[in-house]
Amino acid sequence: MTTAAARTATSAAAVTTTPLGARRTPLLTLLPRDGALAWVRRGEGLIGWGEAARLEVSGPGALTEAADWWAQRCAGTEVHDPVGVPGSGPVLFASVAFDPAVGTSVFVVPEVVVGRRDGCTWVTVTGDADDEDLAVVETSPQHAATSIGRLAYADGALDPMAWCGAVTAAVARIDAGELDKVVLARDLLVSADRPLDPRRLLLRLAERFPDTWTFAVDGLLGATPELLLRRTGRELDARVLAGTAPRGAGAEDDRLAAGLQTSVKDHAEHAYAVDSLADALRPFVDELVVPEQPSVLTLPNVRHLASDVRGRQRDDDATGLLELVGAVHPTAAVGGSPTATAARVIAELEGMDRGRYAGPVGWLDARGDGEFGLALRCAQLTGADGGRQARLFAGCGIVAGSDPIAELAETQAKLAAFQAALED
Repeated sequence: MTTAAARTATSAAAVTTTPLGARRTPLLTLLPRDGALAWVRRGEGLIGWGEAARLEVSGPGALTEAADWWAQRCAGTEVHDPVGVPGSGPVLFASVAFDPAVGTSVFVVPEVVVGRRDGCTWVTVTGDADDEDLAVVETSPQHAATSIGRLAYADGALDPMAWCGAVTAAVARIDAGELDKVVLARDLLVSADRPLDPRRLLLRLAERFPDTWTFAVDGLLGATPELLLRRTGRELDARVLAGTAPRGAGAEDDRLAAGLQTSVKDHAEHAYAVDSLADALRPFVDELVVPEQPSVLTLPNVRHLASDVRGRQRDDDATGLLELVGAVHPTAAVGGSPTATAARVIAELEGMDRGRYAGPVGWLDARGDGEFGLALRCAQLTGADGGRQARLFAGCGIVAGSDPIAELAETQAKLAAFQAALED
């Protein structure tokens, strides 16, 4: 169902991209406080602000409807784009509900986009943005370090013991043969003394996790290590993560890393995630390269088993990126296996509405190129109480042999990624 507000935002305006050369100003420092849009990794990517158009949509055909809406808008847009690289020209930022048929997905066409690729920077303006729209007040490191005061945490839908009970119930259903894997998430509520400034949070996330994709769309922001799908021309790429180990100090860290590499449980969890993505992509590709064994991705707070999957979309296949995203989501990395059974178990045991957590998040341009990650290591700024509250999320893959206490500890390690951005 498309919202009434979205139906009124159908007229397209001229889009002009201007190269800025080798500017070195960090992208995230250019964002305004309100309406921040971001997709940045290792200092490159896209940021945006303002709303030239907006679509909020839900229902069984949500992503197809969004793809049609974007195609119609692009078809009616006069474009001047001398840069001509993925992310230049018209750009759409997107944050898709975990269950697009039920939840609300948000698509935003910014008035202003600043992009950087291979060291070259550009700015794209939609419509007749005035000087106020284009004005940038750079966020200083000192501002990013400004204290937001004391933090108060509260349990979300389930307290830790109740969540462990849900894990125990999930393992019992796996042992009974109902399914092979299910991802169970939990939420944590936080309130601060002063309003939560997205710029502070994004800058701190990017500084601590430079190898992740730092994102922000409609108040959902985070730093995801998982790339659901990138499309560049006919080339498709994904980074699948499943199987996690905490970090330690000294020899303990080495022991934990070795344990992850040899863990039968973690490798089984990872295989379900890789297989689900590969199986979903095969109808659309001529070739698909899937690593025989995962590598280990090391982040400051955890390690993951990781597989980089590559493919080439068939020349005779006209499926667009949003529809491809709909075809592969949810993978077993955020849902489970079999998919439909896992979705039912999540609904019965998790006790919360995920909203856009663990849903696809990223961007799409008029050429059909784009990048979508999974909205993990993230928080939804609620806007309640003067913008001082947020809802944090973390989840774990549950398979045969999963230990509830160990899984709880894994969620705490993942929550710590965003908590570090909040705390002084």
